[in-house]
Amino acid sequence: MSKISYSKEVIRDLIEGKLPWSQTKSIISGYKDEDRFDKYVEVLQEKVAWQEKILLPLTHELYIVQKGSDRIVKCSCGQEFGDYRVNWKLNALIHVRESEEEVKELYPYPSAPDAEFCEIREFYCPGCGTQLWVETVPFGYPLVFDFLPDLDTFYAEWLKRPLPSQKEFTDLTCDFIAQNWAE
Repeated sequence: MSKISYSKEVIRDLIEGKLPWSQTKSIISGYKDEDRFDKYVEVLQEKVAWQEKILLPLTHELYIVQKGSDRIVKCSCGQEFGDYRVNWKLNALIHVRESEEEVKELYPYPSAPDAEFCEIREFYCPGCGTQLWVETVPFGYPLVFDFLPDLDTFYAEWLKRPLPSQKEFTDLTCDFIAQNWAE
């Protein structure tokens, strides 16, 4: 497989869905140029108004960023959700669809999940109102922590450039709940 390097402009068009499928397929299934991640993050950084460095995107609108000595989750609008090791959904606005009527607003019969056994949770940014995520779970199921990356390992071992300071790679969600909701 030949090594092709793509410009930042091509990566921007890829992210924005402006490339024809044949080129998109070629880029995503082919060799990844060594600076692809850097170009990707640079394009994302140019799309936001704030200055904190993006370390890793989580979704189309959420990023893990370096803020001083902290690593936090931040929405593209600037809303901060706290330490990236705490499930960001705890700081989002949540709309729960649990009745059959509410579920049918989204899903036509017969593809709708059974409202007798599950609920649909919609997560919104409190800063801009953008829908950030949706999960369908059984009633009473805890908020799903979808992704907790080991940033230090990713940067040190994959990108070969360690971050300036290390953070313990651990889920801090339970500690956050105990500290904030026991009051």
